[in-house]
Amino acid sequence: MYKENDKINEFKLYDEYNNLISSNAIKGIYVIYFYSKDNTSACTCQTLGYKDLYNKFNELNVKIYGISKDSVNSHKKFKDKYELPFSLLSDPNKDIIRDFDLIKKKKMYGKDVEGTLRSSFIIKDGIVLKANYNVVAKEDAANVLKQVEEL
Repeated sequence: MYKENDKINEFKLYDEYNNLISSNAIKGIYVIYFYSKDNTSACTCQTLGYKDLYNKFNELNVKIYGISKDSVNSHKKFKDKYELPFSLLSDPNKDIIRDFDLIKKKKMYGKDVEGTLRSSFIIKDGIVLKANYNVVAKEDAANVLKQVEEL
């Protein structure tokens, strides 16, 4: 698990337009939030929280990226449906989700399944400024914005 002041491993993921995004190319402060699946209630709630506060993040020159295992095509539909002003990155093999140690076992309908631990990170030039694990969907964006404002 990454914690404050850790340097993250470089990642390269495709966004909803099939553009390859490299973490090394992102300059300044950015937020990445991890969620399980497009168009599920809690994940949509978390994402819409970032959409609602997007202008405030933008005023602070903070970029936002959502990451899940969903496909580029799924992300495109999700982004279009909710008119999201930020990029969603596709990690279908869960390589980055695993690198951040966010794969967790949970029970669903009595079966063991792998899920993504809903989490968010504030990063600057590859260094973790804040790490938030197991966040509450509806509170995540507001909490992260407060953390950014306190930096």
